[in-house]
Amino acid sequence: MATVTTSSPVTLQPCKHTSRHGVARYCPSPLPWRRRRWSYGRMTTRATASSRGQPSATGGWVEAPAGVAAAAREEGDSIRRLQNGPDVRGVALEGEKGRPVDLTPLAVELIAESFGEWLREELQRPAGEELRVSVGRDPRLSGAWLSAALFAGLARAGCSVFDMGLATTPACFMSTTLPRFNYDASIMMTASHLPYTRNGLKFFTKRGGLTSGDVEEICDRAARKYVAGKMGFGGGGMPPVVMRVDLMSAYAQHLRDIIKQRVAHPAHYDTPLKGFKVVVNAGNGCGGFFTWDVLEKLGADTTGSLHLEPDGTFPNHMPNPEDATAMSLTRDAVLANGADLGVVFDTDVDRSGVVDGTGAAINGDRLIALMSAIVLDEHPGTTVVTDARASDGLTRFIASRGGHHCLYRVGYRNVIDKGVQLNTDGVETHLMMETTGHGALKENYFLDDGAYMVVKIVIEMVRMKLAGLEGGVGSLIMDLEEPAESVLLRMNIVGEPKYAKQRGTMAVEAFKEYIQEDKLSAGWVLDDCGDCSVGEGCLVDTNDHPIDVDAYMYRAKLYDENKGPVGMVHVRQSVHNPNIALNMQSYVPGGCKYMAMDLHKRFLLASGVNEFVDISEVEKFVK
Repeated sequence: MATVTTSSPVTLQPCKHTSRHGVARYCPSPLPWRRRRWSYGRMTTRATASSRGQPSATGGWVEAPAGVAAAAREEGDSIRRLQNGPDVRGVALEGEKGRPVDLTPLAVELIAESFGEWLREELQRPAGEELRVSVGRDPRLSGAWLSAALFAGLARAGCSVFDMGLATTPACFMSTTLPRFNYDASIMMTASHLPYTRNGLKFFTKRGGLTSGDVEEICDRAARKYVAGKMGFGGGGMPPVVMRVDLMSAYAQHLRDIIKQRVAHPAHYDTPLKGFKVVVNAGNGCGGFFTWDVLEKLGADTTGSLHLEPDGTFPNHMPNPEDATAMSLTRDAVLANGADLGVVFDTDVDRSGVVDGTGAAINGDRLIALMSAIVLDEHPGTTVVTDARASDGLTRFIASRGGHHCLYRVGYRNVIDKGVQLNTDGVETHLMMETTGHGALKENYFLDDGAYMVVKIVIEMVRMKLAGLEGGVGSLIMDLEEPAESVLLRMNIVGEPKYAKQRGTMAVEAFKEYIQEDKLSAGWVLDDCGDCSVGEGCLVDTNDHPIDVDAYMYRAKLYDENKGPVGMVHVRQSVHNPNIALNMQSYVPGGCKYMAMDLHKRFLLASGVNEFVDISEVEKFVK
C-alpha cells in the first residue's frame, strides 16, 4: 500500500494492524509540535484549589511560579473563548489584522480529547469500550495539519477515528445514521463562510448537533487540561490509528434515492431530472459533489456550473448564499445557459440559496417563504420557526397558507432547537429556518442541510413540470410582501478580544434600557416577536425547559404619530466575531435612515456605547 502524505507536517503511514471494516488504516507519525506528551487529565481537587501546586518526588506539593500559573490560566481562557455558540471557531492562519492565531494544533487536540471524554460520559460507555467517531473537513489550507491534531486528541480519549477527508457538515451527521457507517459521533472541521484564515469544529452525535452548553463544557474541560499540562502533570499516549472511509458516495446516493422515490417519474424513474438544466455555484467549497454525484447522475444538464473544484483560498468569492457576488454570478450563469434553477452553497453545504429560471435570487426571507410554501402543502397548519430578523411580510405569507410563524432568537442552533422543543410540546413544527439560509426539517432529523433543502426544491420543480404548471418555483412566492428597505450595519467592539463578549452584552442591554425608558423618539416599542412562548426580544424563554442564551439580542419596532408602522430594528451581539449587528427593515422609503439617525443621536452617542463600540458604519450611513 502506498504511503499517503498530506500537506501538513504529519505523514500518514500504512499501519500493520488488520482493518476490521474493509477500509485502509493509517498511523500518523509523532506530532511535531509536541515536545513532550501530556495526558491533560483533570487536576485533583487540591491542585485545582491552589491552581499552582504540583507533586514532588516525595509526594508533597511544590509551588509553581505565580507567573507561570497566571500565564497558564490566561492561555486556558483563550481556549474557552474559541467557543462560538454550538461551534468552535478561531483564527488558524496568520493574515488577519489584529487577530492572532488562536486555533492552534494544541488547542484542537485538547478540544478533541475533551469531546471524546464528554462523549463517553454522555453515552455511558465504560473505559476501554470502542467509540467510533468520524471526521470530515472543508478545503481550508489549515485543515490538513489541524486534522492530525484532531485525530491525536480523539485517540487519546479512546476513540477509533474514521477519516472522511473532504466532506460536508450534513454528511458528517449522516455518518451517524447511514447503514454501513453508523458512527457514535462526528466532527466537521470548518469555519463556514468566514475567511480562509479561520477554521473551526462542529460536533454531532446521533441526536444531532451539540448545544452551546455542551460545547462550553467541552471547551472548559480543554482549558483545564491545558492548565494542568502547563503545571507539569504529565503522562503518555498512544499514536492514533486513522481509518479512511468514503462516506460522501453513500451520502450522495442517499440524496439521489430521495429524489427518485418522491418524484416517481412515470417515464424515466432513474433519471427524473432528464430535460432539466441546473447550474451549481459551489464557491470552491465542498458543494461540487452535488453537481457530479447527484444532479448529473439523475440526468440533469449542469452546463455553466461555477467554482466546483475545492480551493481553500476561495479565490472567486466566499461560498455564501448571502454573498452578493455569489448570487449575481449564479444569476448570470442561469440566464446565459437557459437553466431552470441555480444553486448556491456555502463552504460546508449546511446552507444554500437558489436562483429561479427568471434570474430572481431566492435567499433570506424569500427562501424561507419558498420552503414554507412547499412544506405547508405537505403538512397543512404546521408551525414554521425562524429567527427574529424575518419580516412581517413573511409572517403574513405563512399565515395566508394556513401556517403559524414562531420568531425566535438569531442563531441556527437556537432556531432548530426551538423547533425540536415545540414538537416535544405537541406543537407540530416541520420547518425551522434562519434568514442566513440554515434550514432544517423534521423529516430529516432536524438537520440543517443545504443540499437537502435543494433536493426539496428540485423535487417541487419536477412535480410542477409534470403537472403542467408554468413559472417554475419562483411563482410560489409571487405574493410575498417584502420590506421597502433592508439594511445591515456592523459595529466592531474595540479593545482586547477577551472582553468583547462582555462589552457586546453591555451594549445590547443598554439598547433595551433606552427603549424601555423612552429615551429615544416617541414610537419605539420593544417587540416580543409574537406569540411564540418567548418574551423580551427573544431572550426570555417561558417554556419549562428554556434554551440557553448564547448571545444577547433585542428587536424593537418604530411607529409614527398615527401608530402606523415605520420599521423594525434588531440589535444583537455576534456569536462568531467581536461585533454587534444592526439589522433594520423599513416599511416606508427612507425609514432605515430615519431610524439609524435616531439610534445614532439618542442611543449610541448619548449612552456612551461609542466609547467601546466602533459606530463608524452607522455614521457613514446617516450622513
